[in-house]
Amino acid sequence: MSLNDPAHLPDGPSPGRADAAAAALPADALPTDAAAAALPAHADAVLPGPWGAVLYETRTTHVRAEPRRVFRHRGYLWLVDLDRLPRLPRPLRPLARFLPRDHALHPGTADVRADLARDLAAHGLRPDPAGRVLMLTQARSLGHVFNPLTVYWCRDAAGAPLCTVAEVHNTYGQRHRYLLRPDAAGHAEAAKDFHVSPFLPLDGRYRLLLPEPDGERLRLTVALELPGGRAFTATVSGTGRPAGPAALLRAAARHPFATYAVSLRIRAQGVRLWLRGLPAHPRPRPHSRPRPGEAVRR
Repeated sequence: MSLNDPAHLPDGPSPGRADAAAAALPADALPTDAAAAALPAHADAVLPGPWGAVLYETRTTHVRAEPRRVFRHRGYLWLVDLDRLPRLPRPLRPLARFLPRDHALHPGTADVRADLARDLAAHGLRPDPAGRVLMLTQARSLGHVFNPLTVYWCRDAAGAPLCTVAEVHNTYGQRHRYLLRPDAAGHAEAAKDFHVSPFLPLDGRYRLLLPEPDGERLRLTVALELPGGRAFTATVSGTGRPAGPAALLRAAARHPFATYAVSLRIRAQGVRLWLRGLPAHPRPRPHSRPRPGEAVRR
């Protein structure tokens, strides 16, 4: 897990950072007081719907600056409480399963929340067991899952924000967590130290806009800044509805094999870039950067 540099954690929103994020998202993507109140933050609160979760039908856009390429795809994501994971009827379980091995960084961990708490403790954060942790992710569906990005929003027992964690997966089967301390609007920064694409260097800095979802609208942005300017921007937008049998069947029918499609589309984009002659950066040796849970220079 990487800890973002405290020097980039202002007490209030940074004008430069806000401008950069706003360039990638419409103005109404930023959370309002009313939107933030749509999902109760207290640990005892339950997410809406028969399964206590939210399903977001989403549109993901990737914009690469050089060579200029725009890649879009649709799908759906789950917002779940790690202490109250959905319990689906047996006939629907092939469409959505939440398995620790799909997220845990430490082998043998039987609980995603415990695995996350272990990494946070390595950086001096000890989440209150009574505090709520929300996870935005794809569920394992029809035997497969691939999550380029999973986001965790952690709160203390009183409902106050504690931290946000961005969990990144690459196509080599590796995963890495970035520990973030966003400002009130959800802006954060982190130095890139995990290999994701062979067509982007293991350098630069992420600018992120990760406001906690309000149960109705989802707006996230991750931008990679290199010394020469912005190299890549990914945005996720979506509309949520309480998760239940009807919502899941609707999403699965509109986006069949969604988890497989994400993997195939990312690989297909890589092949297109390779065919265009774009130079590839070699994959670093395993653990050439800090391992999850190791101390990170601050």
